[in-house]
Amino acid sequence: SYTVDPSLFDGMRYRMVGPFRGGRVTAVTGIAEQPHTFFQGASGGGVWKTDDAGHHWMPIADDFLTAGAVGAIDVADSDANVIYVGTGSACIRGNVSVGRGLWKSQDGGDSWEFIGLPQSGAIGALAVHPRDPDLIYAAALGHPFGKNPERGVYRSQDGGVTWENVLFLNDSTGAVSLAMDPHNPRVIYAGMWRAERKPWTLISGGPEGGLYKTTDGGASWKKLSGGLPQGIVGKVPVTVSRANPDRVWAMVEAEPGNGLYRSDDGGNSWTFLTGESRLTGRAFYYHHVIADPGDENTVYVLNTRMYRSVDGGSNFEIVPVHHGDVHDLWINPLDSDIFVVGDDGGAEVSLNGGRTLSGVYNQPTAEFYDVMVDNGFPYRIYGSQQD
Repeated sequence: SYTVDPSLFDGMRYRMVGPFRGGRVTAVTGIAEQPHTFFQGASGGGVWKTDDAGHHWMPIADDFLTAGAVGAIDVADSDANVIYVGTGSACIRGNVSVGRGLWKSQDGGDSWEFIGLPQSGAIGALAVHPRDPDLIYAAALGHPFGKNPERGVYRSQDGGVTWENVLFLNDSTGAVSLAMDPHNPRVIYAGMWRAERKPWTLISGGPEGGLYKTTDGGASWKKLSGGLPQGIVGKVPVTVSRANPDRVWAMVEAEPGNGLYRSDDGGNSWTFLTGESRLTGRAFYYHHVIADPGDENTVYVLNTRMYRSVDGGSNFEIVPVHHGDVHDLWINPLDSDIFVVGDDGGAEVSLNGGRTLSGVYNQPTAEFYDVMVDNGFPYRIYGSQQD
């Protein structure tokens, strides 16, 4: 071994060499009353904000983020200065980065504080009470490469100072999704998923997995059935219609029965809608479902492409975004034509229902698997980018 005098590097400074091209984004959100303001969490690039509808993105968390991958972001509806961020992406590819817990800002992203759950592995979703910015729920998937107890649904009633594990099943089944009834926030749905990455395979599914519901803010939970697959159940994302909170959609990974389900009575009974492969492939990476806040019959499914149904989930059309592998969608509850979508090319904003979107060549968040230079003068830089 040998040591190097650090003063030899005093004159060196890092500079951005590009390229300005977006990388994978698995978490997006926005502020309803500020229709041009959105946030994205990049798998390899921290937290970014735009206030001009996606034309420019600025980093707002470089000083705090100790884990590159961001799995969830939520802004408090009652106080837009309060932002919660959960690290670790729950879209657990073989090269997924493990998270390091949750952070919070109370000044719109100017400063941040760590608020716990350092062993949560990956935060799949966050849900903040619509009238109380200190009441927050977090879906902790747990370590993607092994068992650990810090997983399930956590609740904090003091803005992240303390946490309660209100839904714990076992040390290998975590929470991957949350959906809160915006009209009655004591009603919450949670998707529980047994998931573990091995060098040779992915374990996805277990007898405890499935969709759970609380009607008392997390004090007690019930596993839902009524037409949902039973037995070995894998990843289960869930969404509630703001236009009609009795209407709930769930993407259920199961065999048989893999696909999209809808309930019209608050989860008591379910109807299987479709299992077509373009909507259901690679559940561990996709299986995302988002309800339109203004129309109970409109729902989005995110997979290799972005799909929209306007007839309650019976038929789907493609919404042509700029890049494939779509992971998250936030729709402005005051205007459904305004949304931000996260995919493997970055974050894209639309102000007209998806007819046009902002570009992905303005975000230096690309994930590089390798970098090298050659022996030329001047030398050339080479890099292999994910997607």
